[in-house]
Amino acid sequence: MYILIIINKEYIALNKSKEKILIVDDETSIRRILETRLSMIGYEVVSASDGEEALSVYRKEYPNLIVLDVMMPKLDGYGVCQELRKESDVPIIMLTALGDVSDRITGLELGADDYVVKPFSPKELEARIRSVLRRVNKATIAPGIPSSGIINIGFLKVDTNKKQIYKHDERVRLTGMEFSLLELLVSKAGEAFSRSSILQEVWGYTPERHVDTRVVDVHISRLRAKLENDPSNPDLILTSRGTGYLFQKIVSIHK
Repeated sequence: MYILIIINKEYIALNKSKEKILIVDDETSIRRILETRLSMIGYEVVSASDGEEALSVYRKEYPNLIVLDVMMPKLDGYGVCQELRKESDVPIIMLTALGDVSDRITGLELGADDYVVKPFSPKELEARIRSVLRRVNKATIAPGIPSSGIINIGFLKVDTNKKQIYKHDERVRLTGMEFSLLELLVSKAGEAFSRSSILQEVWGYTPERHVDTRVVDVHISRLRAKLENDPSNPDLILTSRGTGYLFQKIVSIHK
């Protein structure tokens, strides 16, 4: 039996830089399928079959993004994600076969950027990978951001060029998607965004189920925990009842 694989030339053009993807899954068949498909569209692919191996391969290869299964031997995906977030903001997309929504949210709370539920379409995962990498690698300055790329808002300093943020002059580590979310809200401070519009703007896809928008809720919660003086009573990232979220209206921006 012969299998004809048609490669989208646009995918290859997008990946001339050979971004490296780490696939972590204890199922050999899934690793092989993803290794083949991602390699065919221009990514460099490395893999691991358990959590401990995943950490070892990451520290050796330093991939641009990790596709991480949850249920694995030796160390599960949650443990891997938790360990990685102590040392890196590498983008992580979790694969989960768990039916309980709270289990999916756990990965996001530990620092994952997105998740895909098994069984999944490889095309869907490829689209999620492209979207996350596009956001974290984006070099253009968003409309509403000064040409210098630097904004001082009270005790916060946001440098959109270096993708760095300082709170009370101390560096705060944000993941790429956290920074993209913050940049979106700051660029249109005072304007409320719905969860669906944030998901489309930052993650690049339209929610198919209500639970999809929980990705936004968890990232907002993570940003508040890192940036607010009192996360339980936020002054910066506000909830717009009946709509979604907004960054406080900025009266003046100090460059």
